[in-house]
Amino acid sequence: MGKGLSLWFACSSILMLTAASISISFNIWLALLLGVLCVLNIGWGFIVKARLRRKAEARQAS
Repeated sequence: MGKGLSLWFACSSILMLTAASISISFNIWLALLLGVLCVLNIGWGFIVKARLRRKAEARQAS
């Protein structure tokens, strides 16, 4: 995974977790939604990383 894509997933996750922590005092449902979205974002980052790694390994084997 490239540096730019890694930075995107890291920053977007940090921003979502920050928004979730701020929204805890206002609305618990919004905080839970943002927390779930953050977990999904992190999971999506791992999926993208695995797909790119598999693609690179397939190119290298060819």
